[in-house]
Amino acid sequence: MKISAGILLFKKENEKYLYFLVHPGGPFWKNKNLGTWSIPKGEALEGEKLIDRALIEFNEETGKKVDGDFIKLKPIKQKGGKTVFAWALEGDLEMSDFQSNIISFQWPPKSGKTIEIPEVDQWEWFETEEAKKRINPAQVEFINEIEKLMKSK
Repeated sequence: MKISAGILLFKKENEKYLYFLVHPGGPFWKNKNLGTWSIPKGEALEGEKLIDRALIEFNEETGKKVDGDFIKLKPIKQKGGKTVFAWALEGDLEMSDFQSNIISFQWPPKSGKTIEIPEVDQWEWFETEEAKKRINPAQVEFINEIEKLMKSK
């Protein structure tokens, strides 16, 4: 079973919630937008503490470190069968100097050729409705859970 761990960063501006999402890099994702964005996340190693993996992945995909009062969210299962564990964090980021790690990627598929690509090529804040359109459909539940939690405060 594949397991990923990630961080859903959110903030409130003008009575609206905004969510920080990342877009995967590389030629396959180049012109895909709706349903392809994600929380910064990555695959966990067996026995690894999931919050630690989530923080490592956030740093690798943005070049930024986050800290604060993390809110554990209910895990979701993506279409491909991967289970994603996530923690929400209310906060903000300086947007000017993001930097993603570089990964080796086989392209074209099954060609045996590898190219170097940024794991993430875009970072953006989206209001709730736009975030729900952009994010991987299974991850919409993370946004729904945060909205419910914030309304009950």
